Amino acid sequence: MNVNRFIGIDPGVNGAIVEISAQGEILQIHDMPTLQDGAKNRRAINAPLLAAIIFKSHATKAYCELVGPRPGEGAVGAFGFGRSRGVIEGVLAACGVPVTMVAPPVWKRAAGIAAGKENKDSARAVAIARWPGQAELFARKMDIDRAEAALIAIAGMMREGGK
Repeated sequence: MNVNRFIGIDPGVNGAIVEISAQGEILQIHDMPTLQDGAKNRRAINAPLLAAIIFKSHATKAYCELVGPRPGEGAVGAFGFGRSRGVIEGVLAACGVPVTMVAPPVWKRAAGIAAGKENKDSARAVAIARWPGQAELFARKMDIDRAEAALIAIAGMMREGGK
């Protein structure tokens, strides 16, 4: 497939994957595929299900939020989040999709979102304003990760000279 298609990924078990055209149109949106197969039966990203999404997207490039340990997070949580990042990077590599990691301050600045947890829901408002015809994709409070994945993709595309 010759058409450039991009993926934005908000990592983690509550994350999302968004497929975006070179013109910035949302083509598909997926909640992160998970199963109860982590430590102590915790939810974890399911690599085969994620791979199916990535293969079907025919993406030429992916942009993923650059994540690391969070302040106040315990060892189990940090390990689980690190596992999520590793699964995402491994699946993208196996699918032949190059990935650029985008730090939270970079994509938030590009989207016009102030830093801080108190502004977390701003991503939904920005996504709804940017894609009003698809506002229902971001209607629920739990759709914050979908909004963030879409904005991560747009910020990555902008950073590399796209729209």
